[in-house]
Amino acid sequence: MARTNAGNAVANPLLRLVDWLLLQLDSLGEWFALLGLRLALAWDFFEAGREKFLGENWFADIQDRFPYPFNIIPTDISWGMATWFELIGACALLLGLGTRFTAISLMVLTVVATAAVHWPTEWHTLSELAMGYAITDDGHGNFKLPLIYLTMFLPLLLWGPGKLSVDAWIRRKVLGR
Repeated sequence: MARTNAGNAVANPLLRLVDWLLLQLDSLGEWFALLGLRLALAWDFFEAGREKFLGENWFADIQDRFPYPFNIIPTDISWGMATWFELIGACALLLGLGTRFTAISLMVLTVVATAAVHWPTEWHTLSELAMGYAITDDGHGNFKLPLIYLTMFLPLLLWGPGKLSVDAWIRRKVLGR
């Protein structure tokens, strides 16, 4: 019995220290974890939008691969929507402004891009489809990066932008929280 009490005497301060450290990490996470996701996504989507803004419209070559209703929208409108959703969405993510709306909007854009550009044109087995889970396209598609983006958007959609955001500031001012 004395041995158990001595073990608890050592364990309790250790457990309290671990608990305190975990609480500190939780607190930091509320401020910085979702900011990291927002910054990474903002960077990539801004680059994609900038490339479209400065480049030629190649959507006419792939419009038939867009899912409905995006396949019936004129390619100039689709190109402009994709360009501006990526540019404005990246800025909104950076600021944490309208984060949930931005996340769902860019998720839809990512699904359309995956269907039109990144999904394999033909596959017959799951092993053939799995070959498209890659960053580079070797003729089997390259849907790994869009899938990573979609999973990165989920916490922003479900939890919001985090405490370091315009959304959180507005919420504190309006709701007093």
